[in-house]
Amino acid sequence: MQVNFTPVDNARLANLCGVLDENLRQIETALNVTISRRGEVFQVSGDSEKQQHAIKLLKDFYQRARKPLDIDEIQLALVEVVHTPHLPDVNDGDIPVLMTRRVGLHGRTARQNSYIRQMQEYDITFGIGPAGTGKTYLAVAGAVDALERDLVKRIVLVRPAVEAGERLGFLPGDLVQKVDPYLRPLYDALYDLMGFDKTTRQFEKGVIEVAPLAFMRGRTLNHAFIILDEAQNTTPEQMKMFLTRIGFGSRAVVTGDVTQIDLPRGHRCGLIEAREILRDVRGLAFTDFQNEDVVRHPLVARIVEAYDAYAQGQA
Repeated sequence: MQVNFTPVDNARLANLCGVLDENLRQIETALNVTISRRGEVFQVSGDSEKQQHAIKLLKDFYQRARKPLDIDEIQLALVEVVHTPHLPDVNDGDIPVLMTRRVGLHGRTARQNSYIRQMQEYDITFGIGPAGTGKTYLAVAGAVDALERDLVKRIVLVRPAVEAGERLGFLPGDLVQKVDPYLRPLYDALYDLMGFDKTTRQFEKGVIEVAPLAFMRGRTLNHAFIILDEAQNTTPEQMKMFLTRIGFGSRAVVTGDVTQIDLPRGHRCGLIEAREILRDVRGLAFTDFQNEDVVRHPLVARIVEAYDAYAQGQA
């Protein structure tokens, strides 16, 4: 298949292709196609359906190419076209939009949109799935959205302090500084969604709080948006303790990847057990993300699929 961009606009064509045709390579890698061009004529070869997706992307990017294309913009568009080719327009009332510094933030896949909707409608939401599916980022976006709409008074970030197969030893500093390395993904999302200065002020005022899971016992959190990240590293007792901390006017989101459990051998996973115990409890929602929901570099989805295939082969 081929597409011809006329009348010829060399500046647009240069922006479309990127430096050393980097943008075209991104499309090739994501769709497993080959793109060649001569001037304004682009030739696409590969699987028939993938060719159609590539042509659609080239036309879409050409419309945006009045200025250089950002790599993030390209990779997010690749996710939408590859995994959700029929996603409705952002202005469609069926797509929930979150109020953050990033205007018009919304899910990139059908499950992500369902996850956002569940956070807005249910008091406790579970997001379970592989790395890169937006579980943590969208949970933080949901918390910022609830805070901006004055639905909650504060955000509480919780994470079990379990090391990923390494022994870091003694960490100096006060309680917050000791837990900081484990909460870095949540901080990064907050800085992106609220801005560094505003996030820092909210920490100073206590509107955003860091609460190590081990120190949650005995607390009741009212009018708060609580995020338990990396919940696959909780024990059943810790999970029950966390879920019973929820107070009036509060919402909680529990995220985790059950394929990356770092608990000591012989310990049961609280997230897996909670999914079985609470599956039929009204007022809770579960979103099980799949490999096609990965919203990172196009290679991440392939890496996840390769590991899954290897694990099945070993089994």
